[in-house]
Amino acid sequence: DELCFEFGLELDEITSEREIISKEQGDSKASEASDVILYKIDVPANRYDLLCLEGLVRGLQVFKNKLEAPRYRRLSPDSGESQRLIITKETAAVRPHAVAAVLRNITFTQERYDSFIELQEKLHQNICRSRSLVAIGTHDLDTISGPFTYTAKAPGDICFRPLNQTKEYTATQLMSLYKTDSHLRHYLPIIEDKPVYPVIYDSNGIVLSMPPIINGDHSKISLKTKNVFIECTATDLTKAKIVLDMIVTMFSEYCAQPFTVEQAEVVYPDGKTCIYPELAYRKEKLSGEFINKKVGIRESTERIAQLLTRMCLLSQPTGVGDEIEVEIPPTRPDVIHACDIMEDAAIAYGFNNITRTTPRTYTVANQFPLNKLTELLRQDLAAAGFTEALNFALCSQEDIADKLGKKISETRAIHISNPKTAEFQVARTTLLPGLLKTIAANRKMPLPLKLFEISDVVLKDESKDSTFFPGRCAEIFVRGTSVGRLGVLHPDVIGRFELTMPCSALEMDLEPFL
Repeated sequence: DELCFEFGLELDEITSEREIISKEQGDSKASEASDVILYKIDVPANRYDLLCLEGLVRGLQVFKNKLEAPRYRRLSPDSGESQRLIITKETAAVRPHAVAAVLRNITFTQERYDSFIELQEKLHQNICRSRSLVAIGTHDLDTISGPFTYTAKAPGDICFRPLNQTKEYTATQLMSLYKTDSHLRHYLPIIEDKPVYPVIYDSNGIVLSMPPIINGDHSKISLKTKNVFIECTATDLTKAKIVLDMIVTMFSEYCAQPFTVEQAEVVYPDGKTCIYPELAYRKEKLSGEFINKKVGIRESTERIAQLLTRMCLLSQPTGVGDEIEVEIPPTRPDVIHACDIMEDAAIAYGFNNITRTTPRTYTVANQFPLNKLTELLRQDLAAAGFTEALNFALCSQEDIADKLGKKISETRAIHISNPKTAEFQVARTTLLPGLLKTIAANRKMPLPLKLFEISDVVLKDESKDSTFFPGRCAEIFVRGTSVGRLGVLHPDVIGRFELTMPCSALEMDLEPFL
């Protein structure tokens, strides 16, 4: 816990697979689960280099001065001819960009393989925005033959055996097949309305993948894979470069030549050729005074350079006044401004080591009227025997729409443009889903369960509410203005939250009472 805090992270929970399943599904389902200790660490959304164990351990070792930050290098293949990915003009209508690279002579263990797959999924849900911006494909290079062609065809003209399937399907059939798949169905809307679907072939006509939906089974990687061909197709080229850099830097340490990556050529429709991965290092200059002033410390330029080097930002004084030159590695795309460098210096120095000072500005504070009212309500509800629940302000689309018997278009919900996970896709328009999920997670507790929550919602739905049972719902008006609803929840809503007992609910807007 202390090490994570020092590194600017938060250790959220220490648990195990058995404990997680026991809480969610009961002790009977957890009997065969593992007791191996799991550490849940809250990682900033823009620190893609910390999304896998390899990057996290590497960063901590550099931070503790047990390891020097590695130098990532792009190499030409021993054969002299790079793998080529040729993009055709047809892709412009769907996903016009692609980047590629090769991890040569890599050694997988089960743990490394699992981490490799898990990093791809985390990137898909994070910077890739559920594959809408970038889709990652990894292939066993020894089972396919370059050059590779990235093109787009009509769905009926694409036919291959998808990952973990036993027969071939056309793209049209695949879209129907995966509509019921709990994982892949979320990605279908990205291309299903397009006249052509993107697809990647090798020189023998074997399908590598149909991004952003599924890879082909022929080129799937395994523990025996020694050479991995990585392709990222995208609508955003900048993010595709970042994603490719992140994958190869995190796992190139398992190659025969650690921290080296074999380059690949990408040929665009206009004949332009680009070499990937870029693995670009860039340098920034800033003054020691800037960092000292912003952080609130008094350190020499040499000491500040040491602090930044511990954060994988190789730094050294230039000798010109208090100027410091900082090198930004390809693993740190989150560093885009001098303030980002200053923040890393503050983390390395230690927030608890910064001397407390009295602010130079004096203000007179006063409680916000809405907060005063809600605090009074909390006290009364708690005195009446209710337990307060504190849920996330973000939830999934399913929580505020499908599970409540509504269409997402009816909710007028605010959508998050880059959700970290599928559980945080939209801002909640009602407090009900959070409370019902809390009850579902505690359904083994003795009845009755009496919960309440007083918190913000982003947008209230004014349409007819199908969440409640017909004829057993009332709308609450204050001085002619609707402020909420109360009633018996519809059985379908209760069932979608896996509850078996009837539930009643009251939801009100408190601001009109101010």
